[in-house]
Amino acid sequence: MAKQERRVGYGLPVVLAVGLHVGIVLLSVLRWPVSEPEQTSSAIVQATLVSAETATDRAQRAKAAQARAAERQAEEQQEPQQAEQQQQAQQQDEQQRQAEAQARKRREAEQQALQEARRQAEQEAQRRADQAEQQAAERKAQAEAEEARKQAAAEEARKQAAAEKQRKAEEARKQAAAEKQRKAEEARKQAEAAQRASEQALASSIAGEEQAIANARQAAQAANGFKNLVKRAVEQAWIIPPGATNQMRAVVSLKLLPTGELVNASIRSSSGNASFDRSVLQAVERAAPFREMRELPAAAQRQFREFNLDFNPKDMRR
Repeated sequence: MAKQERRVGYGLPVVLAVGLHVGIVLLSVLRWPVSEPEQTSSAIVQATLVSAETATDRAQRAKAAQARAAERQAEEQQEPQQAEQQQQAQQQDEQQRQAEAQARKRREAEQQALQEARRQAEQEAQRRADQAEQQAAERKAQAEAEEARKQAAAEEARKQAAAEKQRKAEEARKQAAAEKQRKAEEARKQAEAAQRASEQALASSIAGEEQAIANARQAAQAANGFKNLVKRAVEQAWIIPPGATNQMRAVVSLKLLPTGELVNASIRSSSGNASFDRSVLQAVERAAPFREMRELPAAAQRQFREFNLDFNPKDMRR
């Protein structure tokens, strides 16, 4: 809007003012030099050329003088108009100056307003920049504080993890030591128990062996006694056939029940004489059953479930 006012307010007045000034200057230049010299020159001309000019010349000169007088009269009549025009031009100049002053004031005000707006904009931009810088610094400080907090938390977690690891390692070491001690104690007890068991087993074995030896001795004695008893019973029932010689010998195999009853009797080794062998078998059958077998120990009973007897007439005759 300011630019439009300058185009409307300055263009036409300036042109009019310049035209008016040029017209006034031209009028003032052309007016004064012509009026005064013409009086002198006309007087001189009139004075010098009275006798020489003709009526025609005088008429022409009169016309020229009239023309000049008319021109002067016109100029004199135009002077008020020129004065009025000059006054109007001055008023227009004054208005132009006032308009220019107002325009200059407006421009200065606009310039000041623009500068003030620019200054305020710069201040606002600086304020925003400072605020942004402050916010960035605060964010950076917060980020650094958060990072420091995270690092501290991570360090604390690492310390706690290390402490927990050390605690678990110490607990595992204690448990391992306790387990090792328990196992050592258990092994010692087991060794002592094994030693005691070994000693007891050795003592039991010794006692068992002694008992077994005693039992074996007793069984052997009982077996020998039983065998001798059976042999004596069979010999007592044996009727030696006539013609038997001391060189004849027969071995009889006997099978008995635990009660002593005879299951079977057979010739294991023949004497070579049928009547001799038959007499031996008949003697065994007459002597059976052998009830004394029930009094023998179990081991001896198992020994005499099947056994052999040797028969020879020479043993009977002694």
